Amino acid sequence: MFEIGNSLREARLRQGLEFPRIEEETKIRGKYLRALEEEQFEALPGDTYVKGFLRTYADYLGLDGQLYVDEFNSRFTTAEEELATPATVRRRRQRPIESNLVVVALAAIVAVTVLLVVGLAGIGSDAPDQSPLVDATPEGTESGEAPASPTTTGRSETDEREARPRRARLVLTAVRGGCWMQVRAGGVGGRLLWEGTLEEGQTQRFVKHRRLWLELGAPGNLNAKLNGRRVQRFPTEAAVVVATAKGIRTVSTAG
Repeated sequence: MFEIGNSLREARLRQGLEFPRIEEETKIRGKYLRALEEEQFEALPGDTYVKGFLRTYADYLGLDGQLYVDEFNSRFTTAEEELATPATVRRRRQRPIESNLVVVALAAIVAVTVLLVVGLAGIGSDAPDQSPLVDATPEGTESGEAPASPTTTGRSETDEREARPRRARLVLTAVRGGCWMQVRAGGVGGRLLWEGTLEEGQTQRFVKHRRLWLELGAPGNLNAKLNGRRVQRFPTEAAVVVATAKGIRTVSTAG
């Protein structure tokens, strides 16, 4: 166990660094840097921001950012994560129920179809000249009408492809410094895809999901591309954002 705040302050003073310069290079507000050094973690919006800022600030000072996050986790309550866990469990428990309903519905459809086929077969057995149970001739041809074109009676393959939900193909590149981030599929309780500090020059790609939930420590250091296009209004301060194929929406910020 060690003192998080004093350790950060001593490292900063040894290097002769001032808050304005650190704020400019890490994109973390000076008041939050002071709060970290004074261990006034309640001054930050939540545990997610505390851990992201701790990791980024410690790495900036040449320290082990993960060590500071682990120390914070061992000494302080992470209420946000505990609240998110029951919701995730409830969602997982609901899935088997939904699957059972689908199975029952399919079984009912199959049973009705079998009864209908059997009934038609029984009716046709009394006639000397039996015809197929299912008429292969399109309706209306007996009266001389032309069969309807498939393209006019159903949706084209192009329409079906456009109706499918598109994936959010997100590419993040650290170009102005490092950025801690946590990326989940779907929402805050979704599957964890990636967590860590994206160092300057590194790139992470997320291209297999329709919706992404991102918690970002210093997004001002990132360049973001969504579906091949540069995101113009990407947040510059710590934020939580949601990315879909239609765009990126900021859910909350540290400011």
